[in-house]
Amino acid sequence: MNLIAAVDKNWAIGNKNQLLVRIPADQKFFRETTTGKVVVMGRKTLESFPNGLPLKNRTNIVLTRNPDYKVPGARIVHDMEELHRVLERYANEDIYVIGGETVYRALLDECDVAYITKIDFAYEADAYFPNLDERPEWKRTADSEEQTYFDLEYYFYRYERVN
Repeated sequence: MNLIAAVDKNWAIGNKNQLLVRIPADQKFFRETTTGKVVVMGRKTLESFPNGLPLKNRTNIVLTRNPDYKVPGARIVHDMEELHRVLERYANEDIYVIGGETVYRALLDECDVAYITKIDFAYEADAYFPNLDERPEWKRTADSEEQTYFDLEYYFYRYERVN
């Protein structure tokens, strides 16, 4: 499985159930990378999307403890066991974990690749991605040239699990 996230310099990913910043090139990278694939997310992540609707042209799987939760166009699962049963139908390399913090932490050890957009700025935040630079089992294997969006500098990184 894969992880994909935009993080700030402190590995923050969100504040009050919203992205820290919207960078068009990052959103394009996310769209191009995940279109036609399976995206796994928590309920709050889904609800942070425009109109709370699933992402188009993807298989949306939403993890929630709420047994009555329903969303047209999304597959709802209620625990990790059910999630794993559903994910068995798909190729591992076609699955992307897209947030939020709880879902990233729950599935980190099952993922082999992480696509991280690292923004060189510290935002006020209440949700964080695990810091892969501090984890010996993860190595950065690719990085982009410095990118800019107005006065923000950012990079596209690829991390891989090493055994």
